[in-house]
Amino acid sequence: DRIAAALDAIPELRRPLRLEDVDLGDHAAVFYPGGHGPMEDLAVDAVSGRLLVDALRSGKPLGVVCHGPAALLAAVTEDGSNAFAGYQVAAFTNAEEFQAGLGDKAKWLLQDRLTEAGVEVRVGEPWAPHVVVDRNLITGQNPASSAPLATELLKHLG
Repeated sequence: DRIAAALDAIPELRRPLRLEDVDLGDHAAVFYPGGHGPMEDLAVDAVSGRLLVDALRSGKPLGVVCHGPAALLAAVTEDGSNAFAGYQVAAFTNAEEFQAGLGDKAKWLLQDRLTEAGVEVRVGEPWAPHVVVDRNLITGQNPASSAPLATELLKHLG
């Protein structure tokens, strides 16, 4: 079974840390994957939001791909503004959401909510790899952006 083999190869995956227990000092980078999950929970998770604010301020590479940028919505600073306001990002676009047949079913669209938070979404061609780097934030638009994002993240790690 491939999943069991992957779990055996990386024992930490069998016992993932709770976000509350993550010490940013123990990590060289932070990475948030995609999928619709972040739109349901991480977009409103204050603990995740604080981790993202801390990662951004630390200067450590911060990689986020596909629907993962929904987590940026919870990254609120002391004054109530979004820590990523003014940053350029790539994120799953409205066009891709509708082309996938989920745009009409979604409670909200990621591209719209990021824009409303003051985050500048740089839109690439639907389904094509598209990565945006703004300071220590490295974002990818869609699943096809995962490998180029990982390459860019590794460059930032040296």
